[in-house]
Amino acid sequence: MTDLTHDIYELAYSGARRGLPLTTRQYIFTVARNHLINKAKWARIVSFELVADLETLDGSVDLFDTDRHLIARDSIRHVQAGLDKMTPRVREILWLRKVEGLNVQETAARLGIGKDAVNHQLMMGMKALADHMLGGAGKIVRRRYMARRDRGAS
Repeated sequence: MTDLTHDIYELAYSGARRGLPLTTRQYIFTVARNHLINKAKWARIVSFELVADLETLDGSVDLFDTDRHLIARDSIRHVQAGLDKMTPRVREILWLRKVEGLNVQETAARLGIGKDAVNHQLMMGMKALADHMLGGAGKIVRRRYMARRDRGAS
């Protein structure tokens, strides 16, 4: 499957060098369909039903839907790993604000903390999650620690 995807992408890129397609989805689908037809014709045993089925495929079928689902699942696992590194409070604030869509007042009321605490912990959590997603440690760095660290370095 990986080789097939690679071949289709390679053909799409080389074809797009001559000019960018107006409808990308239709272009990729056509490239994929033509590649599968050619692959079936190049095989020693050619099934006429296979070639006929490939030529009559509907253009609205998304051949890369499975790839998108796998990439999305990997991304979700990566985000979950970043969330797992956080303290329960920061994780809960991030979840309430970014997933459930609560505003600052609603989040503060639900958790029984101040709005400033919600904003501060949300900021720390988002920085840590961004760091994790970019390949870093994903650790929460508190301001006091950073100030002490900076003073010690001078």
